[in-house]
Amino acid sequence: MSISVNAAFDGGNIRVVGIEGDRIDLEIVKDRQSDFYQWFHFRVAGAAGRTLTFRILNAAGSAYPRGWPGYSTRASTDRETWRLAETRYEGGVLEWRWTFATPLAWFAYFAPYSMERHAALVAHTALAAGVAHRELGRSLDGQAIDYLRLGAGPKQVWLYGRQHPGEPMAEWWMEGALEWLTSAAAAPLLAAATVHVVPNMNPDGTRRGHLRTNAAGVNLNREWHAPSAERSPEVLCVRDAMDATGVDFAIDVHGDEAIPANFIAGYEGIPSWSEDHGAKFYAFGHRLAAHTPDFQTERGYEKASAGNANLSMSTNQLAERFGAVSVTLEMPFKDHDLNPDPDHGWSPERCKRLGVACLETLAGMIDEI
Repeated sequence: MSISVNAAFDGGNIRVVGIEGDRIDLEIVKDRQSDFYQWFHFRVAGAAGRTLTFRILNAAGSAYPRGWPGYSTRASTDRETWRLAETRYEGGVLEWRWTFATPLAWFAYFAPYSMERHAALVAHTALAAGVAHRELGRSLDGQAIDYLRLGAGPKQVWLYGRQHPGEPMAEWWMEGALEWLTSAAAAPLLAAATVHVVPNMNPDGTRRGHLRTNAAGVNLNREWHAPSAERSPEVLCVRDAMDATGVDFAIDVHGDEAIPANFIAGYEGIPSWSEDHGAKFYAFGHRLAAHTPDFQTERGYEKASAGNANLSMSTNQLAERFGAVSVTLEMPFKDHDLNPDPDHGWSPERCKRLGVACLETLAGMIDEI
């Protein structure tokens, strides 16, 4: 039986360069109308009983080549459990081996979160008591920008993720957050706040298998200063909804290629920065680190200097526009090195638990925001 490599499915991305014996040479496909690429997700059939070597030949030219050293490919035989495949990066080539004990196996940059799973998450959550669903707008491909509202308290909390579609850990986090928000445990937070949730800001990029952009090759997290219907309707409809409610606290959920830790980035450098405003952001990080071993505050991005914040990015724009305590949450493609999991790495289950931990932390300080 001949080997088949296929990525023609929701969120798939790979191109076969050549198959020679037990070696499969591959390339990651660029986002449409963009030079960004790093996300991959594909299926292999017809290799039962064989050990194959996979090589991604164009890894060095990817968006974040510093993300490859120390990284491990995710592999699954049932599309539910994703394990680490021992991986090396050498000479600009990402390489791993896999012994096929089953007829099929899937490989991905991280455990995928498909648009089909997104649809199921929205449908299930919308049926829960106290949840209101609305379609805020549509993407360039015509997909819905789904929005869920919970609670009736005066503080306005916005949770949004997947601006960069090749960071599926963001929607795993959303799944955990929504499960908690629809449980009895969320009652104190929902009495103090109205929580607005956009689980997936970039459905087109998700379905197309993009790393960072929408159907027009636009990085949505560089559009928040001036979104348009032509380039970034996804941001436009969400920001319009935020303008209607105001924002007191926001979390924008992402994944980081290089840093093997969970961390947050803030809004240092915005024109209206004040020590009191920033103190609330730092308090959230310190309380979250005290609440869960899956978070830390030592590693992260360099802070912007005074007056040099990029207001096209959502966290800076919301902090400046609304005076919000605005948080970018980053999760690793590698592992959380402070407490690594040698079998699964940073996993969907851990993303979901971190979503719960973030909201539990917020519930404990919502009256101070």
